[in-house]
Amino acid sequence: MAELSALEQEVGQLIIDALNLEEISVADIDPEAALFRDGLGLDSIDALELALAISRQYGFQLRSDDQSNAEIFASLRALSVHVAQHRAA
Repeated sequence: MAELSALEQEVGQLIIDALNLEEISVADIDPEAALFRDGLGLDSIDALELALAISRQYGFQLRSDDQSNAEIFASLRALSVHVAQHRAA
């Protein structure tokens, strides 16, 4: 498993906290693995909760109608890159 950057660790912890995934730790999340279905096993309700948590934490909104959502939420690494590019200063 690849090593996590500081932002990946932070976003990973946000995922765990926002979705009450107490049975896993950030170290258990492969940064390249899918967040939905086979990977971490998240669903559409989790996506909404996670988008809200990201909005609160990083000061920008993820829109449900954004056609890039599949890429944005593809993995912890992809989500972290998106956060890095869009978070409020």
